[in-house]
Amino acid sequence: MEEIDLVIIGGGVIGLACACETARPGRTVCLLERHPRLGSETSTHNSGVIHSGIYYPTGSLKARLCLEGRETLYAFCAHHQVAYRRSGKLILAEAGGSDAGLAHLLDRGFANGVDDLEIIAADVVRRLEPNVAARVALWSPSTGIVDAEALVRALQHEADKHNTIVLPAMPLVAGEIYPDRVEVRTPAEMIRARAVVNAAGLEADQVSAMLGGKEFRIYPCRGEYAELLGKSQDLVSRPVYPMPASTGEHLGVHLTPTTWGTVTVGPTAHYQEAKDDHESQRLPVEAFLEPTRSLLPSVQPADLRLGGTGIRAKLSSDSAAFSDFLIERDPEQPLLIHAAGIDSPGLTACLSIARRVASLVDEVLN
Repeated sequence: MEEIDLVIIGGGVIGLACACETARPGRTVCLLERHPRLGSETSTHNSGVIHSGIYYPTGSLKARLCLEGRETLYAFCAHHQVAYRRSGKLILAEAGGSDAGLAHLLDRGFANGVDDLEIIAADVVRRLEPNVAARVALWSPSTGIVDAEALVRALQHEADKHNTIVLPAMPLVAGEIYPDRVEVRTPAEMIRARAVVNAAGLEADQVSAMLGGKEFRIYPCRGEYAELLGKSQDLVSRPVYPMPASTGEHLGVHLTPTTWGTVTVGPTAHYQEAKDDHESQRLPVEAFLEPTRSLLPSVQPADLRLGGTGIRAKLSSDSAAFSDFLIERDPEQPLLIHAAGIDSPGLTACLSIARRVASLVDEVLN
């Protein structure tokens, strides 16, 4: 391949969105994805929630890009016929506990620019969700759900329209950055480019190391799901969440309807060494009963079965510690741009993340 302008490592929603956003007339962009199918890791193994932006520290990239990305994503889905629903979400106060946590979330949401939040009483909760038991809840009407698989396909279609060279099943095996160019090697060829974007998800730390970039570590955090069965799927019509951890890093086991009519329960959060271990030592389905009943009391053991799993790319090994997105030009290798540590709300923010990456790419190429 002759020298191109930009190579993107990683073909999940972040890499694909970056491919769409960095496309310019006359600019050549190539995307490498190590798996045969695009978006087959974290991008499509999550709850499929479009977040409003209430959980994250004010001023953080997560807060800002979630808020920016939310409406952009809704508009993208509407334009490209990606299944989604602006369903709203309930966050329930702790049973028998203080309401201070909800008030704190409300204040943080307002500080982040989420201006449609409301604390609602039990009778209003019952009108929205008759089967949910709550003394009081935070109502977030701008939260929604999306078909993540369809979103990946739409982004891939857009990337193709912009003449991106998309190479699935093409892992990065070596690379080197020079003052005026990047050279990356795949099993098939050497690719020379003027800049490189590291959107490699769970492998972003290894890609950075391979390219001589800054040192950081991705900590894989596995989330497991159960699913509601049969008529129990009709018991809830929108996402229902418990109070989160104080940092907003783990949002708790929650109920999420999908755009195709099922309801997921999860995810859990378990740090592990392996970045590709989705199935060993799975939790029994019984482990999901108590957290489900705390939100939906009528659920019975027979109403649950095990669902899928997903592995999130965390920049902190402490589930109680906040870690922000890493989106920057590498301080050691200025031709290298990172979009790393993209856990929740990365799906919501994928298009706004891509815009931020594109501005950094323009700094290099223009």
